[in-house]
Amino acid sequence: MNNWTLFMKLSRFRVIPVMVIPVLLGGLGALVWNDTFHPWLFVVTIIGAVAAHLFSNMINDLWDFRNGIDTAAKETASTISTNSGFLANGTIKERTFSLVTWGLFAIALVSGVVLSLFSGWLVLLFGALGGLIAYFYVAPPIKFGYRGKGYSEIAILLSFGILPTLGSYYVQTSQVDFRPIILSLPIGLLTTLILFNHHFLHWRADQSAGKKTLVVVWGERRALWFSKALFALSYIALIVCVIAGVFPYYALLALLSAIPIYRVYTLLKAENPSPAYLPLMGASVKASTRGGVIMMLSLIVQAIIQRL
Repeated sequence: MNNWTLFMKLSRFRVIPVMVIPVLLGGLGALVWNDTFHPWLFVVTIIGAVAAHLFSNMINDLWDFRNGIDTAAKETASTISTNSGFLANGTIKERTFSLVTWGLFAIALVSGVVLSLFSGWLVLLFGALGGLIAYFYVAPPIKFGYRGKGYSEIAILLSFGILPTLGSYYVQTSQVDFRPIILSLPIGLLTTLILFNHHFLHWRADQSAGKKTLVVVWGERRALWFSKALFALSYIALIVCVIAGVFPYYALLALLSAIPIYRVYTLLKAENPSPAYLPLMGASVKASTRGGVIMMLSLIVQAIIQRL
């Protein structure tokens, strides 16, 4: 494969909507609530957010490889690895992988500095928090993603919900508001659901390698109940957003995105082989993407209506 295709695969570029959607929501919130939108600042925000997300993906893979998680996944029967796999199979050298990873971090950092010059120093604070969460999710000495106490789920909600939405809103307005925080919860919870459900694919390998996700700590049965509760909470948050007025009432059309994932839940038993969770992962991604798109469209329609 060519270098671009290799980069797309090793950075897991296909999952970039989970970062772009909350950034878009924050920018649209500024447009609807404050009648403020600076296109070039928005473009730089997107570039920085995408680079930060890809850095997060790759630093996760890098430290999972160093901590033996990839090797355990290859050696554990029926386990499905969700990492790129290029380090474990020797396709790319660790040094090269590391250079690309930190190159993405540099792009995110430069973007943050540029935005801070025009919008305020809090941009750097939001970016620093996101960077620390991404790095110490799997890197020593903290490795909070390995501790199985819910830290990783809170981190995902912050990194793929609250921080990018609030940060994008702040870039446009230079203000901190409770509305983008509330606005971020439905998409943030849906993204947290994706990351939680992906642990089902390789929890046995995580267990053998000493990685304590909630699925490992609680066991499959209890973790599946939590997954269903998180699913319900995501859509309850959407309803709360409409009641609070941060979304127009027609954003409730996003509730339709719950149907496919609900159907998958009805097919799962208390205990399942790892491949049985692939449809759940696929439905989780679709729910987040489709639901997020409907939420964005509702804000766009609201902005148009306000200008008629």
